[in-house]
Amino acid sequence: MSSPSADLTPEIASRFARIALGHVAREYPNKMDHVLDGPGDVVGPRDLHPIFYGSFDWHSCVHGYWTLATVRRLHPEIPEAAAIDDLFAGAFTPGSVETERAYLDRPSSRGFERPYGWAWLLMLQAELMRHDDQVWARRLAPLAQAFAERLRTYLPKATYPVRTGVHNSTAFALALAADYAKGTEDAALETLLRDRARAWYGADRNAAAWEPSGDDFLSPTLMEAEAMRRLLPVEEFRAWFAEFLPDAAKGLPASLFSPATVSDRSDGKIAHLDGLNLSRAWCWRAISESLDPDDHLRAVAHDAANRHLAVSLPHVAGDYMGEHWLASFALLALTA
Repeated sequence: MSSPSADLTPEIASRFARIALGHVAREYPNKMDHVLDGPGDVVGPRDLHPIFYGSFDWHSCVHGYWTLATVRRLHPEIPEAAAIDDLFAGAFTPGSVETERAYLDRPSSRGFERPYGWAWLLMLQAELMRHDDQVWARRLAPLAQAFAERLRTYLPKATYPVRTGVHNSTAFALALAADYAKGTEDAALETLLRDRARAWYGADRNAAAWEPSGDDFLSPTLMEAEAMRRLLPVEEFRAWFAEFLPDAAKGLPASLFSPATVSDRSDGKIAHLDGLNLSRAWCWRAISESLDPDDHLRAVAHDAANRHLAVSLPHVAGDYMGEHWLASFALLALTA
């Protein structure tokens, strides 16, 4: 990709589709989240997860499917549409969905993909529900319901948030799960998410934004703000955000406005920083749209988003350490 764009053009959608089609069914290399209870549990990814066995790890495969579902809906004319349809037809069978769901019944799977993979599975289901043809959403519904139930059980016990820029970020999980709760009109789940957000983050003021850490792919600061934006009424969010980042219109804290440097894209952890830049672009674009139209921060935020996009959007493919997941984060930014 030679030049970044602030819009999801058909050409970019097609490129993202080709990238995702190239890894969601690629079984190896594979970094598994699998607890062995005995020698009989030593099996390969595809035996355990007949749908989400590719893309280096389970959660990346899930959001690879989300990428495909999203570009398929937004740009149905792309040449890869038929290949996406064929993939979904072969993947989302009742038997395969049940095997994925049954994996969660293992006592050793209690913490499987919590909360990052949970949130992405719910995000995938929310996207499938936006399609005119609901067949894939109906097929995946039992698995989505199982993860939603896990979230309902876990959140009341989670006394403290996880304030991080990697997979166990609770802010990220709340933000993505909000899409599912709204899409399914699950008012009880949405209320639970909102209550947790207020309890965890409602009193936060003057965020120092000590970031990035060396392997962040999320901004702990902006991800918290994006979760609050999605879950709070707009006026409540604006009042909260004004105290959370009171000097943002001045470009402070500077760390939030300066793209991270990625020194080695073949290193899986360092390559996370491309995702950080893309996720900051996503958050800044989304947050800006919820601010008062006369708020000077809107323009500042858009400028920050564009700078972050410019440095990492050209690198969504190239080395597999980034290629198996970065297009999803680019898509979040371009559709914010």
